Amino acid sequence: MKANELKRGSVIVHDGRTWTVRDIDKSAPTSRSAVWTFRLKLDSVPPGSRSDLTLKGEDEVETAEMSRRACAYSYMDGESYVFMDNEDYTQYILGPEQVGDLPLFLTEDGLEGLYIVIIDELAVQLPQSVELTVTETAPFMKGASASGRAKPARFSTGLEIPVPEFIAVGERLRVNTDTHEYMGRA
Repeated sequence: MKANELKRGSVIVHDGRTWTVRDIDKSAPTSRSAVWTFRLKLDSVPPGSRSDLTLKGEDEVETAEMSRRACAYSYMDGESYVFMDNEDYTQYILGPEQVGDLPLFLTEDGLEGLYIVIIDELAVQLPQSVELTVTETAPFMKGASASGRAKPARFSTGLEIPVPEFIAVGERLRVNTDTHEYMGRA
């Protein structure tokens, strides 16, 4: 497959490893070169590392076959995470190295929008954002605005992110699973 045919979510093989394309930045041709360039942001499969790759539009890229299955988190089995396929109820057991940042977003309520990605190995694909409840933060400041300074907020999962000063304990917030940033109230 050529680099200009890649899309977000494509699975490629680069340097002997399997990667999913998280984002693509296209650069238009300049007066010195009549070639489109594509800067790919990649996530490894299984998760754990990230990389950037710049290709010309006509460069060939090795792709891998991928299957995505909607699933739900079931329970912990020792150090392993057990997931169940939403359609055929197949159970998938993944180790801590295969789930990436999942523990930072997993609550007692579970997590909606999970997918098991099956390539050569199993991996978990998180939804773009999750809703979490603030368990610890500095007290609410009367008159604080959305454009003001940030303060740290902690969630029951152990994740800690900067949030606007007006956020209080007990509020449900949307958090970006990719950047670990505050997106707004839920």
